[in-house]
Amino acid sequence: MSGLSRKGKKTAIGGQFAPRLIEMLESPAYRALSLSGHRVLARIEVEIGHHGGNDNGKLPVTFDHFHQYGIHRHSIAPAVRETVALGFVEVTQKGRSGNGEYRRPSLYRLTYRPTDSLGATDEWKKIATTDEAERIANDARKNKRPVPVSASFQCRKPHHKSKSPVPETITTSLSAETITTSISREDSTDVGGTPSARPPKGQARDGVVASTVEPIGVISDALARNLKKKGLFAHSPRSAA
Repeated sequence: MSGLSRKGKKTAIGGQFAPRLIEMLESPAYRALSLSGHRVLARIEVEIGHHGGNDNGKLPVTFDHFHQYGIHRHSIAPAVRETVALGFVEVTQKGRSGNGEYRRPSLYRLTYRPTDSLGATDEWKKIATTDEAERIANDARKNKRPVPVSASFQCRKPHHKSKSPVPETITTSLSAETITTSISREDSTDVGGTPSARPPKGQARDGVVASTVEPIGVISDALARNLKKKGLFAHSPRSAA
């Protein structure tokens, strides 16, 4: 607003300003505010000014913003709780520390200023006496419980579920080709047998390559003859048969 006129007299304001009702300035709730509480209100009003008077309820004010404005670090949280309890401020999104996408500031709404879709709600009017206002302010400053977030006006970002790896099912299947380990006369050289030529491969049947397997009796005879030569076996199984 560039200027105000009253009874023919024009009062000019050279820039942005933060209007406050005289009724609010005289209210018990306003008079019970601490210095840090007044600075919290002022800093949020500065933020709404940076947004051109818009985005009330979506005003991001960080811990560092309050500190740079002159509020002691240890007084920021009690002062915010105080302004909420007295009905001047509403927290619409709880801030969260962290890095990257996990970090976000708290968002605020001034109850005595309209939003884009809602008029001023003025919860501070509910406090009728100075004693009540001072008691509420003192309890809020001492109470270290988190400030409640508005259930009717929330500006949360979509919740991103953590991407967990999808369990993969490893299926072990048997191929059509079966590997058969066989003992042939050529393998009998390990026990002193006479190596012989490998017989021709068998014909493929049902997709499985048939392997040449030496009969057990032939293996026993070859082993027995070898042991007999070394004097470790008296007679062969065939001669006993």
